[in-house]
Parts: sequence; structure tokens; C-alpha cells
Amino acid sequence: MKRRTFLASTSALAFLPRTVFAAGEMLRLKAEAVVQQVLPEGEGTTAMLGFNGAMPGPELRLRRGVRAEVEVQNALEEGTAVHWHGIRLENRMDGVPMLTQELIQPGARMTYSYVPPDSGTYWYHSHYISHEQVARGMMGPLIIEDDVPPDVDHDITVLLADWRLQEDGSLINEFSDMHSVAHGGYMGNFARGFLSQSQVSIGDRVRLRLINAATNRIFPLQISGAAGSIVALDGMALAVPRALTDITLAPAQRADLIVDVQEDVAFDMLMRDGSFRLADLAAVGANSDRQPTPIRALAAPDLPKPNTPTQHLTLTMMGGAMGGRHGGDNIWAFNNVSDLQPEPFAAFQRGETVRITLVNDTSFPHGIHLHGHHFYEVDADGALGDLRDTTLVEARASRDIICVFDNPGKWLLHCHMLSHAVGGMRTWVTVA
Repeated sequence: MKRRTFLASTSALAFLPRTVFAAGEMLRLKAEAVVQQVLPEGEGTTAMLGFNGAMPGPELRLRRGVRAEVEVQNALEEGTAVHWHGIRLENRMDGVPMLTQELIQPGARMTYSYVPPDSGTYWYHSHYISHEQVARGMMGPLIIEDDVPPDVDHDITVLLADWRLQEDGSLINEFSDMHSVAHGGYMGNFARGFLSQSQVSIGDRVRLRLINAATNRIFPLQISGAAGSIVALDGMALAVPRALTDITLAPAQRADLIVDVQEDVAFDMLMRDGSFRLADLAAVGANSDRQPTPIRALAAPDLPKPNTPTQHLTLTMMGGAMGGRHGGDNIWAFNNVSDLQPEPFAAFQRGETVRITLVNDTSFPHGIHLHGHHFYEVDADGALGDLRDTTLVEARASRDIICVFDNPGKWLLHCHMLSHAVGGMRTWVTVA
């Protein structure tokens, strides 16, 4: 990616329209072809896929503990399915073809019905040929609102993604070329952030919800023009807010920040030769009413507490360019096996606490995502660390996670570098 910079002015900013759920109301998403202004205003447009005529799709805002119903209409020329990423929902609503549901065929509809148990920042995206459908734009923010919102002046979503574009704005259709799949995955030559709001005031206290919706790109982020704290990761509130420094988000990971605006807020991707501007949030005027106060923790998530693990498993990532041989029949593998098999990687009883060592025996980082659950990353000293649904494991490194498998069903476990997933790095577990 070249250091091409643009300013997201009001005229160029692509807004994320919000759809707030009312009890008993059916929400509707229409998967369809769209044309989007991805490049700066005045340059070429991009033919993509999206929801409700836009890419990204509308920001859905649901209430914790209130059943939501979302009807998905497929107006594409191919099948699709929608995954509600990070939501601990009923297995049959998870949106994974061949594991939890049949494809939504062209012209057909499916209603997803679930009760979100946790407030926080999530997102939705296609889970059918997702390395291509997500790269074409089939994603959107999913916000589960707090029972008692934090004291902020604005609540702003920032969705980040990248695309491989021609100079005229058209997509380069190389979503699964062998080189990309065997290396870091499909990477765009242009990236940007989509914001739900374009302006704030100096002195405002703002909640920023960052979502990495890219198919493969890891975003090392620097946020300037504001000071504050990280208050949640992958939708789960931190027990103690963490000082805001540079943030790294693997594909599918999220971070919630609460910050005080000091000037125009800039979102930059750090690169070897400098930085790349993803988005700007303009500071217009000043808020003289807001008084500085400590940033408080969000409400703690209500998840089961781990017991002593009854199983300690190892999941080894194998293959890819500059990787060793393995027994799978695709480019990548877990434990010498590629792609979904008739038998699961592991079987658990409901409520069982399990420790899994994730070993990255490859030359590339991987973001490992578990459906239907959150898990604890284990710190270097063996203590329980952050709650995540996607963890980044660097090349030639390992990480332990501990999970209470309390959600019955068949759950996908895969690399969320979606090129690696289609290249074989996916398996599943079952919870009785």
C-alpha cells in the first residue's frame, strides 16, 4: 500500500446509517449489488456487494436481553448466509452453511432470531465464500446497547477495511489467487474507515467503536487529537480501563475507546515508511459544559467463570509459504488436517472449562476466531487476561486460551484471515 492520504470531509464521508431495534419489530437486510464511493469523492466508484443499497451495510443497534429478528433477503446471483460475529447466540442462528444452516439461495429469505446476551461492539458479515463476499463488501456494524450507557456526548462507530482497486475504482477480482492465500492473504492497495458521524466539538467525551472488517489486513492504528482509555475489547468490557496508546486490530477484532477530544481526531494506519490516513473526525467548536472526570469501566460482562480445565488441547497452525509439510490436502492446516471434516476437532460437555494451546508453526500471523463463545487469553505469567472472540497469534509464536464451553451446538473455529480459512485453516468443535 502506498502512502496515499485523503481527508474524509463531510462531502466525502460515507456514513453508517443506524437502524435501532424496537421490541417486536422485524429488521430487514437485503443482500444486493451496490455501487460505493470507496475512493475519495471525485474519483471512480466501485461496484460491490452490500446490504440495503450500501457498503458497509446499516449499523444495527439491538438491546441486550431482547429478542431480535432480522430477515435477510438474498437478491444476489449466488447463495449467502449472515454470521453475527461475537454474539453468543443459539447455534442454529450462527450463519455458517454446512454446519448450522442451509444456504440462503438467490431470491430466498431467512429470518435470524436471537437474544443478544452481552452489550458491546460486534459486527455482521457473510459467511459463505466469505473471503470473496466480505471482500466485496458484505459486512456492517452490530451494536448491542448498554443497559446504562456511559456518560459520553457521542457514540461513534469506525469500521475499517481495505480493497484491491484499479485506478478507476473497480475491484481487482483476485480474492483467492494462490500467492495471496499462501502468504498473508488478499490485501488491498487502498484502505479507509467509515464513520457513523463526521463532527464533534473540542472538549466532547466520545465513545469510539473500532471494528476491523478487513478480510486479512492487520491494522496497527494510531489515534491522534484525543486522549482517553480503552474500555472494551471484542465487545467485552475491561475490568479497569487501559491507557490509550497505539492499537493493533487483527481481522474481526474490535476495540471500544472513551476519549476526550482535543482537536481534529485522526485515524492512521502505521506503516514501515510512515502512516496512511484512514479517516478524520472533525472538531468544530468547543463544548464548554463538559467537565473532566475519570473514565469509568463499563458494566462487567456476565460470563461463566472458568474452573480447573478438564482438557488441555493443542491446535497447531501449519502450512503456507515458507511453512513445513503437513498432512492436510489444502494450503493450510490445523494439526495436519485441512478444512472441515466429518468429526470435530474436539467435543465438550456443556459448562466444561478447557485450555487450548494455539501454536503458530507458520511464517505468518493468524487471527483465530471461535464462534458462539468468548475465551480468556492467558498472560505470560499464567493469569487470565483479556476476554476475546478472536486472538492474534504471531508467526512462530504460541498462545494459550481458556474457554468455558457453555453454548451447545456445532461451532466453527478458524483463522479470520479469510484467505487462510478458504486455504484450509478451519475446523469445528461440538458442545453437548
